[in-house]
Amino acid sequence: MGSIRIGAVAASFGRDVAFDLARVATLVDHARRDGVRLLVLPDAALGGYLDDITDPDPRSLPPALDPDGPEVKAVVEQAGDMVVCVGFCEADGDLRYNTAVCVTGDGVLGLHRKVHQPPGESRVYAAGSEFRAIDTPVGRIGMLVDYDKTFPESARSLALDGAHVLACLSAWPTSITNRAPRMADDRQAKLFDLYDRSRAAENQVVLVSSNLTGVAGRMRFLGQAKVVGPDGEILARTWSKAGIAVAEVDVEESVAAARRVLVHLRERRPDAYL
Repeated sequence: MGSIRIGAVAASFGRDVAFDLARVATLVDHARRDGVRLLVLPDAALGGYLDDITDPDPRSLPPALDPDGPEVKAVVEQAGDMVVCVGFCEADGDLRYNTAVCVTGDGVLGLHRKVHQPPGESRVYAAGSEFRAIDTPVGRIGMLVDYDKTFPESARSLALDGAHVLACLSAWPTSITNRAPRMADDRQAKLFDLYDRSRAAENQVVLVSSNLTGVAGRMRFLGQAKVVGPDGEILARTWSKAGIAVAEVDVEESVAAARRVLVHLRERRPDAYL
């Protein structure tokens, strides 16, 4: 396939889904002008995230959307020949899931329901139960939502399922309990970068990390969207501002180069692990 341009978005989204869809359309148009083939938008880009991760207000929850409904179909129409990942609150009967969907203009390629939940989120969302990679026009991709990437097993499961690209969609805030005066010094900002680089390097894959920006209730979101190579090096980033981090990557070549001598997936010793 050769090199492709990959974009990771940092942007603000809220409860007004019509506004969110207009912003998605603008971001997709900007990415298309830059030649982007894979665009990863944040978690909760359609309808926004919770206003408080520790004690969410049940009166101001994100709208629960049908994956077959008009909102996801609008993103499908916007995507055209681009592969686009976007997050939303999924309705499944009486349950809600924090979900990422991957689409092209041909339709939905796959869904991932967030598996790992921080305190408070389980009051609103049900937990997903699996990690599965999906085939796309730009290669095999695995999706993670937010807190999923804190756990090495999440990314490892997707890499073992053949994913060479991990799309990590986040609504990741600064520290709730010990917010630093400068965002660069914030504990959660440092962990966000650490997890992005570690999950890429330990699995020798390309990682595309998107995130919300702005403020919602008690939540102040970090931004820091980035594309990370299989060696853990950051290829492009937005820092804390809104924007699109774009990097040109030959995914197969870069993964093959990282695995030329040391192949972490092959050298595992599952028999020795608890």
